[in-house]
Amino acid sequence: MSRRKLTRQQRWRVEKVQAERAERASRRAARDTAGLEAGEYGGERPGRVAAHFGRSLEVEATDGEQVSRHRCHLRANLEGLVTGDNVIWREANDGSGVVVARGERASVLERPDAHGQLRPVAANIDQILIVIATEPAPHANLIDRYLVAAENTGIPPVLVLNKSDLLPSEGGAVRALLARYAALGYPLVEASARQAHGLDTLHARLAGRTSVFVGQSGVGKSSLIGRLLPGETLRIGALSEDTRKGKHTTTTARLYPLPENGEAGRPREGDLIDSPGIREFGLWHLDERELAEGFIEFRPFFGHCRFRDCRHREEPGCALIEAVGRGDIHPERFASFQRIRDDIAAPS
Repeated sequence: MSRRKLTRQQRWRVEKVQAERAERASRRAARDTAGLEAGEYGGERPGRVAAHFGRSLEVEATDGEQVSRHRCHLRANLEGLVTGDNVIWREANDGSGVVVARGERASVLERPDAHGQLRPVAANIDQILIVIATEPAPHANLIDRYLVAAENTGIPPVLVLNKSDLLPSEGGAVRALLARYAALGYPLVEASARQAHGLDTLHARLAGRTSVFVGQSGVGKSSLIGRLLPGETLRIGALSEDTRKGKHTTTTARLYPLPENGEAGRPREGDLIDSPGIREFGLWHLDERELAEGFIEFRPFFGHCRFRDCRHREEPGCALIEAVGRGDIHPERFASFQRIRDDIAAPS
């Protein structure tokens, strides 16, 4: 669909708004520079971004055993900071501050926006917890998309089944689905925010790490975090009675300290990042090779196809197709790969 052309007046308004924003940013940068040169800010201190709100941040600082959070804004030359970033900041007399530098990132979780451009979501993450539940019903293709995204970032994924109290102890489609991923070596934690089941196991998995929760809206990410962080108040969204799909409740990625044994007031044992709820995880930025590498069971067969340019469709001698026939690759996983590949290739 072609883009709608703007009228002359509309273009003038857009240019006027952009110019006003640039002018405000310039004035703010000038004030920051003047304040820093005049000694109105304290010395440089390390911190970590706990939340991001446009041009302002919530920065967490540690002074001995004391942890405090400060509303800060950015120097004009700093862009792209996200929750989890390590930063250098300077504090003003009123407790606010200015971020002057960003540290190196050990890892970064990105996802493409509506225009296909990669945007960072969170940084310095040790593991991605992919939360699924019995309601809304888990779909293998959506789980595969999350796993491919995790594999592409190099951040280890963990599957978390919430509302596990609603499942039969044996059998059932959901358990068969989970067994498929367990066979691939992906860790699985079964828990229930409602019944407080499996929370000790989940807490042990989180201890000593920075973890980000992702998953389809309505699976109970915020409910689980609410159980793990009894001292925090999170907005919990109910499922839509009409669609049984989740309502989006989290509006910005936020970092929460994980207390020891999940008890409020206990020493910090790890960190959680709750990310905005999404129902799909776009992978349009990946090429076919990168997509295939996201399916970990495909990797032993790379380079063994008859043709070097094999597309893994219907080519004779395709090592992946032969592996499916032998049972070395689950046919549903291969079908999921094909669906995602076709989605990526489809014109937008």
